Amino acid sequence: MRKQTPLIAFTAFMLSAGVAHAQFLFWPQYRFWPGHYAPFKHKHHHRQTNSESAKNARPEDPPKGPLQIIISIADQRVSLFDNGALIARSSVSTGTQGHPTPLGVFSVISKQRWHRSNIYSAAPMPYMQRITWSGIALHAGVVPGHPASHGCIRLKNDFAIGLWHLTKRGTRVIIAHDDVQPVEITNPHLFQPKAVSGSPEFQAATVAGKSTLVSKAETPEATSLKVPSSAPAGAAPKKMIPISVFVSRKLSKLFVRQGFSPLFDVAVKIENPEEPLGTHVYTAMEFQSEGAPIRWTVVSIPDEFPRIDGAKKEREAPVKQTALSVPSPDKANAVLNRIEIPQDTVERISELLTPASSLIISDNGFSHETGKDTDFIVVTH
Repeated sequence: MRKQTPLIAFTAFMLSAGVAHAQFLFWPQYRFWPGHYAPFKHKHHHRQTNSESAKNARPEDPPKGPLQIIISIADQRVSLFDNGALIARSSVSTGTQGHPTPLGVFSVISKQRWHRSNIYSAAPMPYMQRITWSGIALHAGVVPGHPASHGCIRLKNDFAIGLWHLTKRGTRVIIAHDDVQPVEITNPHLFQPKAVSGSPEFQAATVAGKSTLVSKAETPEATSLKVPSSAPAGAAPKKMIPISVFVSRKLSKLFVRQGFSPLFDVAVKIENPEEPLGTHVYTAMEFQSEGAPIRWTVVSIPDEFPRIDGAKKEREAPVKQTALSVPSPDKANAVLNRIEIPQDTVERISELLTPASSLIISDNGFSHETGKDTDFIVVTH
């Protein structure tokens, strides 16, 4: 029997309030071969390694830039951003009051297409994307229109499948009470890439097809570099691994991780250290050509939120569906201006900077769950 390969497109602004069975539509640029996955059935259960799963479920077209998954507890929905632009939304079901979903900054640390819970009676968790080793994950499941899980983020089946195919380990996940979104930000204190001709960083950038990298510390004339039409014969492309930089007001320190492994940490000075900074996630977008400074976006997580008293109220409270408002980057800019990082550290970070690298600033320290095979995990509530 001849195998059919109709393409399923990936988009969609969907989900109006009260529509429990809204369908998820796919954008044409994110295409998947239907033969790569089977329909969601609880009885269909087998274990696969991450590498096997990724090999069997590779999207035909990759995202244009860094992906960011943002979950709003109040709205009970997930928003997916590609290179800073909203490309898809869907409803979710997060944790109940007795088993709340943690708020904060996370990333995908493990993926498994067919998974069963290690905690809750081997409950099926298909298209699972783990964000903590203690059991919090995104996965396909029942989405009744209100919080109903034991802490995980349940996704509608079609959305879970499409999302699973798009992401990779390290994809940023932000969970906030209210709906938040990335907004573009420019600030002289944000890192800019620094590369010298012949350096591994320059070779990696040229292999990736970038044309010019400009350092803040040098004049454009001194650092503008033409990219050769192709990499030198026999040169193996060097994989560009994003870095994560975390600044903690609580610890007055800056930490750097790359590829889920710690690199170094240094002390930093914070102006008026007794005043809160909040929690902000700055992300480097895809590098531009012709020497343009890289684009940064920031997601600022609100500090406080109203709490719902009683599980009954939580179940009966209607899910509000609010349009995404464009926040002001003023507070995020003010936070950057209060932090003094040693110049040699700035230079070192600039040399490591790649697209999808991030700077996280928070009043908190990182969670105890930050460790082996994780990015920084910062829990705000």
